Amino acid sequence: MRYRRDRTPGGIYFFTVVTEGRAPLFSDAGLVDLLRDSFRTVRNRHPFAIDAIVVLPDHLHTIWTLPPHDDDYVTRWGLIKAEFSRRCPAALKRVTRPDRARRREVAIWQRRYWEHRIRDEGDLAAHIEYIHWNPVKHGHAAAVAEWPYSSFHSFVRRGIYPADWDTADKALVVSGPDE
Repeated sequence: MRYRRDRTPGGIYFFTVVTEGRAPLFSDAGLVDLLRDSFRTVRNRHPFAIDAIVVLPDHLHTIWTLPPHDDDYVTRWGLIKAEFSRRCPAALKRVTRPDRARRREVAIWQRRYWEHRIRDEGDLAAHIEYIHWNPVKHGHAAAVAEWPYSSFHSFVRRGIYPADWDTADKALVVSGPDE
């Protein structure tokens, strides 16, 4: 089956990427660092901007802006997943199903991911808020600022959000794509 994906050159996209079987790989800070290195390696060869990101134990959400005239996030995700998988500890490289064995795939990532092209500024703001709220939503932190693997901290440093953004008098966007 072929999935139809939006392919807009220079587009801004929200992604959800999940580990196989929701394994809590990113509870290990070393694996979060390896994921960062994998992103860095791919971005050096295939540039894109990371507008927002959060890495949770078993999944991540991110928003990317692709370069003008470039719509190939599919290759980028394939390379990021492959780079991480190639460099991760051997104990994580298990084959769980015959279809994965035929493709010489290890069960680190769910094969597919969810993508949504950002339509306008309101959509972008809602998805950024969703990303930053996600650790609280899933019970990993009592406050957004407590979660270390989030672009929220960069938003605070740049003056986009106050450090107490999630407790300020405002309505937070706490709904979003199903995970």
